[in-house]
Amino acid sequence: MDPEDRERFEQLVLPHVDAAFNLARWLLRRREDAEDVAQEALLRACRFIRGFHGGNARAWVLQIVRNTCYTWLEKNRPMELSVEFDEEVHQQSDATPESLAIAGDERERLTRALEMLPPRYREVLVLRELEGCSYKEIAGITSIPIGTVMSSLSRARRQLCAVLDGSPGEEANREM
Repeated sequence: MDPEDRERFEQLVLPHVDAAFNLARWLLRRREDAEDVAQEALLRACRFIRGFHGGNARAWVLQIVRNTCYTWLEKNRPMELSVEFDEEVHQQSDATPESLAIAGDERERLTRALEMLPPRYREVLVLRELEGCSYKEIAGITSIPIGTVMSSLSRARRQLCAVLDGSPGEEANREM
């Protein structure tokens, strides 16, 4: 890699490494798989850095991550989901054991609810709510029209609420 490409990669791609991992983590559901796929996606971004001709670097990187995740899923559909230790939930703080337990339970409940959503809904929700992407960025990353992004987000939110309320309505049943 020549110095110019290296500098371009460092400026355009490296600021989005965390977002790349987060998206891969939510799409693949396993930390180890997400680490591998995010690394592969970043290598692809490095390899094709000359193909980026301006615009939104974050959307470009996340689109590569998304495509790499779906390629990986086609080849490696996980047989079962394992529960892993989440250091963020279990880290030390000044909170009481009771409040930590409640916060951990709520986080785990939300994670399970998100994982129950169909991948296309989980994807747009993660991009919008966790990564802070605009509708336009999500449309670019997922290659779907902005109107579809908005309707998918609305359905995803409704379905997430239904799952969290414990009463998956007609919409949730129809989409799953």
